[in-house]
Amino acid sequence: MDRDSSDEDDDRRNLTYRNDTTRSSFNVEELEPQMRRRSKLTFHKGYLFALVLPLLIVFIYFSTDIRSLFTSDISSFKFNTVSDQIRESQLQALHLLNQQQSSLLSIWNHTFVNSNNVTTVQFDDIKATLLTQITLNKHIQQILLSPYKAGDTLQNGTALDPSSAGYSFHRCRKVDQKFSERRTIEWKPRRNKFLFAICLSGQMSNHLICLEKHMFFAAILNRALVIPSSRFDYQYNRVLDIEHINDCIGKKVVVPFEDFMKLKKNHAHIDKFICYFSTPQPCYMDEEHLKKLKSLGISMGKLEAAWKNEAVKNPSRKTVKDVEEKFGSDDDVIAIGDVYFADVERDWVLQPGGPIAHKCKTLIEPSKLILLTAERFIQTFLGSNFIALHFRRHGFLKFCNAKKPSCFYPIPQAADCITRMVERANSPVIYLSTDAAGSETGLLQSMIMLNGKTIPLVKRPPRNSAEKWDALLYRHGLEGDSQVEAMLDKTICAMASVFVGASGSTFTEDILRLRKDWGTASICDEYLCQGENPNFISGEE
Repeated sequence: MDRDSSDEDDDRRNLTYRNDTTRSSFNVEELEPQMRRRSKLTFHKGYLFALVLPLLIVFIYFSTDIRSLFTSDISSFKFNTVSDQIRESQLQALHLLNQQQSSLLSIWNHTFVNSNNVTTVQFDDIKATLLTQITLNKHIQQILLSPYKAGDTLQNGTALDPSSAGYSFHRCRKVDQKFSERRTIEWKPRRNKFLFAICLSGQMSNHLICLEKHMFFAAILNRALVIPSSRFDYQYNRVLDIEHINDCIGKKVVVPFEDFMKLKKNHAHIDKFICYFSTPQPCYMDEEHLKKLKSLGISMGKLEAAWKNEAVKNPSRKTVKDVEEKFGSDDDVIAIGDVYFADVERDWVLQPGGPIAHKCKTLIEPSKLILLTAERFIQTFLGSNFIALHFRRHGFLKFCNAKKPSCFYPIPQAADCITRMVERANSPVIYLSTDAAGSETGLLQSMIMLNGKTIPLVKRPPRNSAEKWDALLYRHGLEGDSQVEAMLDKTICAMASVFVGASGSTFTEDILRLRKDWGTASICDEYLCQGENPNFISGEE
C-alpha cells in the first residue's frame, strides 16, 4: 500500500500538464514567496544605481573639462594645432631666409665685385635693398614668434622697426634740380620786333617742343614771339596758358596771332622767312601751307636757308653766336622754321626751368582747366603715390625696330619690367597712358602682379555725367578734344611719383620736361625696360 502510494506521488510530479493545471497563475500560495524574493533583489539594485550615478557625474565634472568632451571633435577640424603652426612658421621662415640670401648675394655680385664703378644711384639702390632685407628679417622673426602669440614683440621686449631705428630711406626720392644754378638769358623784346613761329613737323608734342625752342630764339634775338593761328597750326590756347608765360617774364613777350594782326591792321608782311634746315624740305613748307598763310592776310618774300647743308637727320650743334649771326636783323617781322630738330645750346635748353630767366617753375604750362582736371582725376582714382606709364604701341613698332636693340617690347617682357618698377617704387597703382588696343592692355594687366596681388592699371574712363572730376572740361566745351586729352594725359603723368616712358617718344619728352620743371622728377624715372641706367633721363649719374 505504501509503495503504491509512493509511485502515485511520483507520477503526479512527472505529469507536467497536470502539474501545471494544479499550479495555475492564480495559485497565490505558491507564487507569493518567489515574488517577494525577486522584488527585494530588484529594489536593492535600482537603489544602488540611483546612489552611484550622481556621485559618478560629480566626479567626472570635477576631474574632466566637460567642454573638451564636446569640442574635441570640432577642434580636430582646425587648420593647425600648435605643433603644426610651429612647423609651418619654420617652413615660411626658411623660405624667406632663402629669398634674403639670394637678394644679398645679388647685391654682392652686382656691386662689390665692381666697387670702383658704383655710382650714387647704385649706392642708393644698395641702401634701399638692404633696408628691404632688414624689414624682411623682422618679418621672419614675427613668423617664428607667431605660434607663441608674441605678435610684433621679441622675447627681450624690443621690436625691430627700421623706420624708428633710423633705417628709413626713400628709394625713389625726387631729383634735386638745382634751380639756383641755372644758366639763363633775359628776354627783352625790342619795340615792334616780332618772330613768327613756324612749327609744322610731327604732332602736337613736336610742336610744343618747337614752340619752346622758338621762345629761346626770340629771347636771343630780342623779339616778341607770335603764336601761330589755329587755322595754320594747333589751337594752342586750348591746351596752354599763354598769359602765364607773360606773367612769368613780367612783360608781354608772346603775342597771340589775333592780337598781332590787330597791331598790323589785319595785314602783316614777313620781311624775312628763314629756314633753319635746307633738307629734306626747307621749313617743311609746301604750297598748301603757303596758301594758308596768305589766306590769313600774311604776305612774304622768298624762303631762304640759313645753312645750305643743314639736314634734319643730322643736325649740327649750334651756339647763341651762330643764331645771332644767321637770324639777327633789324626787320620788323621775321619767320624761322621749323626748329624742332635744331640743336642749339643743348645743355642750356634742357636744364630744368629752361634757358630763359623767369619767376615761375616753367614757362610752357598746361592751361588752368587742364591742371585742375588732372588734380581731380588723381584725387578720385589714384591717390598721391602712383606710377605713370606711357605705353606707346600704335605706329611704334616700325620706329622701334629700326633701332638696335629695338625699343618695342613684347607684353610679357614689358610686364616684367613694369613689375620690377612697382616693387622698387612701392606704389599700389599705375596710371596707364597708351594707344594700345584692349587686347594688349588686358594681357598686360593680367601679368602685372606683385606678391600674389594684381597691381591695377588705371586709364581715364569715358565721359560719365555721374563723375565730376572732368566737369570743368565739359562745361567749357573742351571735352572730347584730342589735343586737350593728350595734354591732360601728360599733366597726370607729370604729377606721378615715378614715371616710366617710351624711348624715342616726343610725348614722353614733353612729360619729362614738365617733371623736371615742376620738381616732380624721381631718380627712378626711366624709359621702359631700360633700367640698367635708370637716371640718364634725369641727368643724375
